[in-house]
Amino acid sequence: MDKKPKLTLIFIIVIVAIIAAVAAGPISQDREYHAFADQRIVFGIPNFWNVVTNIPLIIIGIMGMTLIARGKASGGLAELKMIYFLFFIGLFATGFGSMYYHYDPTNQTLLWDRLPMTLFFMAFFSAVVGEHISTRAGRVIVLPLTAAGIASVFYWYATETKGNGDLRWYALVQYLPVVLVPVILLLFRAKVKPAAYLWAVLVTYALAKIAESFDRPLFAAMPALSGHSWKHLIAALGAYLYYLALRQRKSDA
Repeated sequence: MDKKPKLTLIFIIVIVAIIAAVAAGPISQDREYHAFADQRIVFGIPNFWNVVTNIPLIIIGIMGMTLIARGKASGGLAELKMIYFLFFIGLFATGFGSMYYHYDPTNQTLLWDRLPMTLFFMAFFSAVVGEHISTRAGRVIVLPLTAAGIASVFYWYATETKGNGDLRWYALVQYLPVVLVPVILLLFRAKVKPAAYLWAVLVTYALAKIAESFDRPLFAAMPALSGHSWKHLIAALGAYLYYLALRQRKSDA
């Protein structure tokens, strides 16, 4: 298949997703969102396990930034160095933002959890575009997409403070790349291989979201950790797999 029909398909998916978001109307946040299953206090720290399971995100963020700063990300493309670095900055900041949020779960602290997450969402997607479609396209879209991601979080927060919270655009930022990345991996030839690393990252993301959705059932079944704590650890595994990708993949040139 020529490149133009493939790009047309991606464009159609994006347009359909935007139209669906507009048609859906405001999506409010669950009123029980902050009521996590595991609220145990350990060493005087409330929600201890939901707090400390963010530490791996911080560690992997540092590892990734160090790898790229030292010029050892041989499993990536030199032209996309800034995008890879943004991914790990977002990961690092998310670790701290999530710790801050879980220490005192409110909408005000949740803002600082969600904001940095948009950095690594958009960086990952832009990197995939750069590695499969066009390095120039990846570099061009990363800043506008990041700005859109940040705006979606501020929009949610502004509407939430007015009593009519709307998560539509944040959800679009979070989930549309999850739909588009597999399409891109299937349709376009990678400049670095193997693609198995990126598929594994997607699988861990899906597992993390499942764990988050089953916060209470998992805590009831395995009281050592709740589903939300498992979400943090599984997400850290996905980030580590991406770190390995930037170390171990090979150029297909």
